[in-house]
Amino acid sequence: MTPVSFPPAFLWGAATSAYQIEGAVREDGRTPSIWDTFSHTPGKTAGGEHGDIAVDHYHRYRDDVALMADLGLGAYRFSISWSRVQPTGRGPAVQRGLDFYRRLVDELLAKGIKPAVTLYHWDLPQELEDAGGWPERDTAYRFAEYAQIVGEALGDRVEQWITLNEPWCSAFLGYGSGVHAPGRTEPVATLRASHHLNLAHGLGATALRSVMPARNTVALSLNSSTVRPVSQDPADLAAARKIDDLANGIYHGPILHGAYPASLFTATEQLTDWSYVLDGDLAAINQPLDALGLNYYTPALVSASDAEQAGPRADGHGASEHSPWPGADDVLFHQTPGDRTAMGWSIDPTGLHELIMRYTREAPGLPLYITENGAAYDDKPDSEGRVHDPERIAYLHGHLAAVRRAITDGADVRGYYLWSLLDNFEWAYGYEKRFGAVYVDYATLTRTPKSSAHWYAKAARTGTLPEVDEVF
Repeated sequence: MTPVSFPPAFLWGAATSAYQIEGAVREDGRTPSIWDTFSHTPGKTAGGEHGDIAVDHYHRYRDDVALMADLGLGAYRFSISWSRVQPTGRGPAVQRGLDFYRRLVDELLAKGIKPAVTLYHWDLPQELEDAGGWPERDTAYRFAEYAQIVGEALGDRVEQWITLNEPWCSAFLGYGSGVHAPGRTEPVATLRASHHLNLAHGLGATALRSVMPARNTVALSLNSSTVRPVSQDPADLAAARKIDDLANGIYHGPILHGAYPASLFTATEQLTDWSYVLDGDLAAINQPLDALGLNYYTPALVSASDAEQAGPRADGHGASEHSPWPGADDVLFHQTPGDRTAMGWSIDPTGLHELIMRYTREAPGLPLYITENGAAYDDKPDSEGRVHDPERIAYLHGHLAAVRRAITDGADVRGYYLWSLLDNFEWAYGYEKRFGAVYVDYATLTRTPKSSAHWYAKAARTGTLPEVDEVF
């Protein structure tokens, strides 16, 4: 077989997020975020687990960076804890909080690893949620101030910036189904939050550019869905269009094109008149992007439903009696075929190829990065302490090969960030789902690279995918 090789400049990275790995939730001035509050609320997370310690990256970051260097990673995408930098979401920064990220960046640069900063990965300061959270317009203004603070502190050394990670999850799972923090179940708040997250991105991008060198890039990471109808029946096609608007168009419409899809307004007109979209908002949101991040795990398969099929949606986003999809009670989600990960998500690399090619058409000339892709499996050490995860290797090989096919087909994909570097706190699933290429023993916090980490390290060093059955 012909080896799957990537362009020489292709960036090989891994990703994490602050609340999932840092711990140290009460140190150096940090105050609670919505995930601290949510995870300490009985019944919200598996086993009542939380990120108080997580994998203690706050104290072990030097060892973790050394591990990245050993694996030959070219880049590391991490997020900033907003309440570590700005405990109330307002006012001046806490320098002790910023100092942690300064030290982390310096350590990465010393090891030849490019830092990529995500400003917001779901951990809103609790005081801002107490004031209304993302459904309130003021939160977008607070985000812009926060973006400027972090841009001023790190912009001289960090060139790659991402404003928001997966705003869909923040809005639809946080305010719709309630399976993510802050755990609200308010359909209209979901739509309001989406608009204000879009506005936060636009204002944040402008704020970053006002304080950073022109060489720095500003991007956004979307978990855009590959939405497929079960048939070509007009009702099923309409169902797919509705979910596509709610999953994708609600974000890339204003961000890339300066307008929301008209069909989105039609689908939600019984819920809201969208009067919170004020004059000038769309221009503020539609800022030029230097790149777009795509996060992909599994496609969605939908059809039209009838009244007898109404109820909770088996859409892969956690069990809840509340649908995360406002205005889409007439849509039914189906299990997609094929093998599944420990999350129950089907494994389908064609969905990633399809997504990349879609955004190659949606935003011609805009560089793309895969900012998250990976799989959870029930990984366990063997009798010698080694962790073999051939399923993850097969998953990564299939999806990276799909990325390479997209490049061959004309897509400008510049890099790939494996999710995740480390096993960690997997949100409402607690510690029971392991996405890491590096195994973490949660009792001792010992790190052990899995077979997939060694496989990925060879890919990163050579620019060519090893065979799936190569022994590591």
